[in-house]
Amino acid sequence: MAVFVGLNVEHFVLDRPSTSIWPGTAELTPDALNYGWRDYGARVGIWRTIESLDRHDIRPSVLLNTAVIDNYPQIVAAGLERDWVWLAHGRTNSTLHTGMAVDEERHLLAEIVDAIVDATGRQPRGWMGPGLTETHHTPELLAQLGFHYVLDWTNDDQPYPLTVPGMISVPYSVELNDLLIFANGITGPEFVQMVKDQYEQLHADSATSGRVMALALHPFVIGQAFRHKYLDQALGFLAGQPDVWLTNSDDIAAHFRAQRSVR
Repeated sequence: MAVFVGLNVEHFVLDRPSTSIWPGTAELTPDALNYGWRDYGARVGIWRTIESLDRHDIRPSVLLNTAVIDNYPQIVAAGLERDWVWLAHGRTNSTLHTGMAVDEERHLLAEIVDAIVDATGRQPRGWMGPGLTETHHTPELLAQLGFHYVLDWTNDDQPYPLTVPGMISVPYSVELNDLLIFANGITGPEFVQMVKDQYEQLHADSATSGRVMALALHPFVIGQAFRHKYLDQALGFLAGQPDVWLTNSDDIAAHFRAQRSVR
């Protein structure tokens, strides 16, 4: 059984509606309430999250908006020190990847790849769209740019090939995802129990065939002070399992591609 942490490292535009904790001000410009909540993640929450990841020796799969590179270079520097795995996650989470013409999307994706390569020295192999959004052409364009997998299709506990040659889907989660969990009133102790329950069931399922457990984190959510100890408990539980493959999405994709001879 494979487990990975999907760490969303995102940038949001000040004058554009986006992920909100209070919809009552979401259409205002500026929207200090919601923008400030989101920006807490890049200013404070990320460092608490890094503290827990380091304590349990977890190398996250970082879902990176390329606007972070210029706006929060200290976060990228911290990731380079720790040899994080870098996935492309669009330019900013204030702009979804829908409704684009093919040439427009091709140009934007190429810019995103170039920005990540310049900042990290590595070609990204995985993609997750802002808000898990794609166009009908996204996987094909990603394959042309050297990508191997996407996280957008959260419809399985195992990787599987897409219809685009060479591309696969790697499991991600919108259920075991702090942004949606805590928005629905789940408490910290309940979050820890959800992580344990997910692990135990997938571990049982893996007796006959491999399974993937993804834990999706957003620093402006899980990095809040009153939630920190519960993240630490959840990561400690996962890291303490003797027969878990605590890994990253790149290695999961590479293992599946090798087993299935995906080219």
